[in-house]
Amino acid sequence: MAAADSRPVVVPRRLRWHQTLLAALIYYLIRVVGSTLRREWRDRSGLLAGTTQPVIFCVWHNRLALSLLIQRDYVQKLQPTRRLAAIVSASGDGAMVARVLEHFDALPVRGSSSRRGPQALLELTRVAAQGRDLAITPDGPRGPRYVVQEGVIAIAQLTGMPIVPVSYHLNWKFRTKSWDGFQIPFPFARWTVTFGEPVRVPRAATGAEREQARCDLETRLKNLTVD
Repeated sequence: MAAADSRPVVVPRRLRWHQTLLAALIYYLIRVVGSTLRREWRDRSGLLAGTTQPVIFCVWHNRLALSLLIQRDYVQKLQPTRRLAAIVSASGDGAMVARVLEHFDALPVRGSSSRRGPQALLELTRVAAQGRDLAITPDGPRGPRYVVQEGVIAIAQLTGMPIVPVSYHLNWKFRTKSWDGFQIPFPFARWTVTFGEPVRVPRAATGAEREQARCDLETRLKNLTVD
């Protein structure tokens, strides 16, 4: 008989009252600043207008600030019934991000490559089976920047969902000194959002095929990314 898994279950941290208040403030700031942006949408995926097939959206960690507006203002306007679930760190900061997601009517799944990874993977496959789109930052939560980690490939293989790379360019922004160079838009910036061609991972993919898919996704995301 196999030995029981002795690894402790990681419980996601919850918000304190001031963090709840701050999450609400972030939500309203995103909406207010987002309403001033001059937008351009470029959809090369071929999957968002003519089909209801759920997909996995991949966006770099430093472009999270406006990622939920992409879902609300483009994807759901094309297909109002589409709903989103996103993986979020199990840390305290992740709890605040999870609350912002809930304000946007998206379902947070708590976990990352470094915390609660196996549990989050199981939850993602469960919500994918419910027909939700998934959103993942493939270089998060710790980087390296613009390097796709293996987690998104595993999820695509388990679920059979295509991966749609997404990136955007802001002509006017503030860039933090964090590991990812997190980008914060200034009001009235020009915002160009591009959906790339999808990457598919066969359910029976070998290790070499998974690595090829990872490299393909990384290349497509980098080709969409203009800093």
